[in-house]
Order: sequence, then C-alpha cells, then structure tokens
Amino acid sequence: MNKQTPLPNGWQELVQSAREVRNHAYAPYSKFFVGAALRMTNGRIYRGCNVENSSFGLTICAERVAMSSAVAVGNTQPDVLCISLAGQPVPCGSCRQFLHEFNPELALLLDDCDTDAPPECVSLMELLPRAFCLTGQD
Repeated sequence: MNKQTPLPNGWQELVQSAREVRNHAYAPYSKFFVGAALRMTNGRIYRGCNVENSSFGLTICAERVAMSSAVAVGNTQPDVLCISLAGQPVPCGSCRQFLHEFNPELALLLDDCDTDAPPECVSLMELLPRAFCLTGQD
C-alpha cells in the first residue's frame, strides 16, 4: 500500500461498532472472528459479522453481511467500512468485488483488534485497482 488515507470523521464510532458485532461472529471452524461496521452517506450504520458453514463455500463474510443489510432496506450508498479482527484486517477478494459494485472509492478502516493503534485507512480502489465491471458500467 502506497499512502494512507486520513481517518474520516467519526471513525472511533465505527471501530467500536465493528468490534462489538465481532463478538457475535459464528466461526466454529476457523476461529477467525470478524466484525464490520458500514456507514452510509446518510450517516446510518449497518453492522455485520462473519457466519461460517461446514460447507465452506456457504460462509458469508462480515463485510457482505453489513452491505446486504443496508441493501435490504434500500440503502445502497456506502461511505466508510470498518473491518475489525485480530491480525491482518483486509477484505477478501470476493468482498472487494462485492463492495466495488456500490462504491469503488469506498474508504476502508482496517482495524487490528490486537492493538490499540488507530486503524489504517485505505481506499477500496487501492486494494482492487482493476475490478470487474460489465461493459458500460463504471
């Protein structure tokens, strides 16, 4: 990663929210507990945690749970997403592509729960510079 994006206003609330929802993650197989807090352009926050399944392909990531919760109530304009976990907090490739659909320039707060340091802030475009798009889409 080349340069760190400045932390957005209200980042502390997103970190707290993501860390709280992380406690509800269902991860009996990997023991990899992830929480996500997604703030929309209207200020509303949607939360999600990962939900594993013994058929691993059916597992859903915290980031997609949060975004899907927003979409379910008609909110499709994400602004900032905080991902909290113990260790290296980066979204998987599927989540990157999924989020790109809604905001290619989404700000990501990468929060390592093992530290007290502020999260790293990066742009989704930095993590997915050549996202898949159907012809005619941005």
